[in-house]
Amino acid sequence: MSDADLAESIWGPFGRPLFNDPASRALGRVGVVDVGSNSVRLVIFDGAARSPAYFYNEKIMCALGAGLGETGRLNPEGRKRALAAIKRFQLLAAGMNIAPLTAVATAAVREAEDGPEFREEIARETGLRLFVIDGEEEARLSAQGVLLGWPGAKGLVCDIGGSSMELAELSGGKVGHCVTSGLGPLKLKAIKTKKARTAHIKEVIEGLHKEMPSTDKRLFLVGGSWRAIARLDMERRGYPLTVLHEYRMTPKSVLNTAKWIAENDLEELRARTGTSEARMSLVPLACLVLKQLLRTFKPKEIAISSYGIREGMLYEQMPERLRHRDPLIEACRFAEAKDARLPGFGKGLYEFVLPLFSSAKEEDLRLVKAACLLHDVSWRAHPDFRAEVCFDNATRANLGGLKHRERVFLGVALLHRYKNSRSGSRFEPLFDMLTEKQILQAEILGKAMRFGAMFSVKSPDTMASLKFYSKKRVLELRLAKPARDLFGEVAEARFKSLAASLNAETVVKIKGGKKNLMSS
Repeated sequence: MSDADLAESIWGPFGRPLFNDPASRALGRVGVVDVGSNSVRLVIFDGAARSPAYFYNEKIMCALGAGLGETGRLNPEGRKRALAAIKRFQLLAAGMNIAPLTAVATAAVREAEDGPEFREEIARETGLRLFVIDGEEEARLSAQGVLLGWPGAKGLVCDIGGSSMELAELSGGKVGHCVTSGLGPLKLKAIKTKKARTAHIKEVIEGLHKEMPSTDKRLFLVGGSWRAIARLDMERRGYPLTVLHEYRMTPKSVLNTAKWIAENDLEELRARTGTSEARMSLVPLACLVLKQLLRTFKPKEIAISSYGIREGMLYEQMPERLRHRDPLIEACRFAEAKDARLPGFGKGLYEFVLPLFSSAKEEDLRLVKAACLLHDVSWRAHPDFRAEVCFDNATRANLGGLKHRERVFLGVALLHRYKNSRSGSRFEPLFDMLTEKQILQAEILGKAMRFGAMFSVKSPDTMASLKFYSKKRVLELRLAKPARDLFGEVAEARFKSLAASLNAETVVKIKGGKKNLMSS
């Protein structure tokens, strides 16, 4: 039996735990400094290597690229702030016992006359070597960041910074052609009239399109200015789940939001969305770029990626075989191993509830797997609030490979893991993101986990099993003899509640026996 076959026989649909692999543990804590044209950020990744957890994340808005178009040099005040930030980051990393930081700089340092001088100053003052990457490499790393969240993604990645904008093609989980341009909002400020600015943007984007005439219909947006526009789109629409990663927009919605931004006071919009003053000042210029991008490339769907160059650098260090693992399942497995009372129980729980989802598609089964792994990670919360904490964790956690609708599905399932009813919940506006059928499936999953947890002395699938006869509307429970005494009053009530959601009658049997314990 090969190693792969052995892993499959032991772990079944879950696969061998990724974080037990020495190659993965080596990536368990990685520190990255990103010196951009607008901000300088430290990110320290921790946990399951395939799905990054942000152990530490700090950003300073330095505006290094402000005025670069007029002077050809870095913003003097920005240089001071950036150096101070990097000194702080070095001390923080040392205090956390982080291995030497990896630091990269993008367009502003790359293009400025005093960029080499600034790099020497950083090395002299902090000992940190700052790598300056070219535009194509910046595009490639940003695209790899998208792949970290969407394995196998296909489409066009557009990363906007303060002084540049990059495009990269994705196909079959690989990065293809990459191009760069000077369409960063800080650089566009040097063009004084709106007419000249609009003409320049059109000329550059049409040139980019000739160089890479992408026919892919999905556009992935990376960068703070794009995220600010997406947050404003949420505000305009009254969208209930303000999670930016994997937020979807249509070209029509973006154009309506750009018009809405132009017609409203920026300071008021900034206050309503919690956007920084520095970021909001760049939004109108970013809107001009995005509108032209949509007109030229004509995507059908737009997706926001919170993963970019920093996550792309983490992806760069991964062995190829790690890159193709499901980031959602890996993150949930890591959460179970770290926080659950009975790590490993989720696998047995999945086997226990699986008969209720025999006709489910693979994309839905992965949500069932994720829910089973997360079913007990919030046990430390007060019993009165566990259902709400579970919902919040599922919908707002930093999880990759998860659409917003899928976040809400997970949230509803985990809510029902601890609570029969969801009526009167403060989360009700989010429930509208699911169809009635999806809501019911999440409820069934949650109640099945709630019932399965009653057999937690061992893996539930070894103590009991379910069989659902969908045409007869009969839910059958088969108990192993040692589990008979586990099926007490509370377990019976939970079983009946699950059957009610399935609109089914109940039958309970002891394995190897003929006597029914309960029939209704």
